[in-house]
Amino acid sequence: MSAKLSGPMLAPKSGARPSHAVVLLHGYGSDGADLIGLAPHWQDILPDALFVSPNAPEACRLSGAGYQWFDIDYEGDRLASRQLGVVQARPVLVEFLNDLWRQTGVMPQRTILAGFSQGAMMALHVGLSLPEPLMGIIAFSGAFLPAEGFAEGQFAKPSVCLVHGDMDPVVDPEFSTDADVALRLAGYDVAYHVSAGVGHGIAPDGLAFASAFIADQLEK
Repeated sequence: MSAKLSGPMLAPKSGARPSHAVVLLHGYGSDGADLIGLAPHWQDILPDALFVSPNAPEACRLSGAGYQWFDIDYEGDRLASRQLGVVQARPVLVEFLNDLWRQTGVMPQRTILAGFSQGAMMALHVGLSLPEPLMGIIAFSGAFLPAEGFAEGQFAKPSVCLVHGDMDPVVDPEFSTDADVALRLAGYDVAYHVSAGVGHGIAPDGLAFASAFIADQLEK
């Protein structure tokens, strides 16, 4: 992919030069304007953070509006299409992150990478296959599709927050359960929360759990 990502951005609430960055990755058929709505919930925790929510690189094939990180094969093997999709979309997100760090001076270690649904899959795949550790990764209603080399322990090990509704009809909640097990076995620090009675969305308790996760990373 040769696309350059762009989307809504919020400057630090403090008015200071950004010392941290929060990158928000939207879900399938949505856009950056959707997930930038998380910023007000986290600006008091990270007043010096730049929040940016890029639009995914492709127009959504099925919805007629919004964007997709990768196409979904609804008639074939969806898991295989997801695994191929994150690999194909990875370079454009990595380029975006590198540009962000170069232009702002914010370090990877002061960057939170968060995503919802397909964006959560991208956050986990890319964030867990970087040479330097991020401040943390937050995955709402996602799945972990490991990059080549993960099993060999080739990558940095940032802390990970997983949040999923137990009634999700779109992305099976078991994907987050499986991610929790796999990452803990691989030596990652994982915070995992299940929102009871919640479908494919971010409930107040899940958002509060993620907020506490961010606050915990500041203390490390």
